[in-house]
Amino acid sequence: MKHGKHVCKLNRNSSHRRCLFANMLKSLITNGRIETTIPKAKELRRYADKMITISKKNTLHAKRLAVAKMMIRPNALTPKERREAKENEAKKAKIFNSDRFVLETLFNDLRVRFEERNGGYTRIIKKDFRVGDNAKMCFIEFVE
Repeated sequence: MKHGKHVCKLNRNSSHRRCLFANMLKSLITNGRIETTIPKAKELRRYADKMITISKKNTLHAKRLAVAKMMIRPNALTPKERREAKENEAKKAKIFNSDRFVLETLFNDLRVRFEERNGGYTRIIKKDFRVGDNAKMCFIEFVE
């Protein structure tokens, strides 16, 4: 019996699904709004709300949980690259992968933005059908 087991599989295996939602979550945090299909957006909403709740704790453990859930991989820098990153902010974006900036956005901007809110951090806005396969499309974004 499948009582209490809600997982929207989306015709993907578990590792593909985990990577899909990790990448979508990183894009949502970076851009604030993404366009996707309705089933993906409804499932992504669960992950996004949990990440905001985790970030509101603002502890080392919370940051490590966020890194694990979003599959953020640090890139090792050579000493020369480390010096360049400290000296020049413009080169920092080229040297580091963008995953580091996702954590900064999550724990600095979004945490402060949703401090007083107890849930419902995202909204889904339905859109037209996609040309080609006629899939129902929507926007998922963070509430103001």
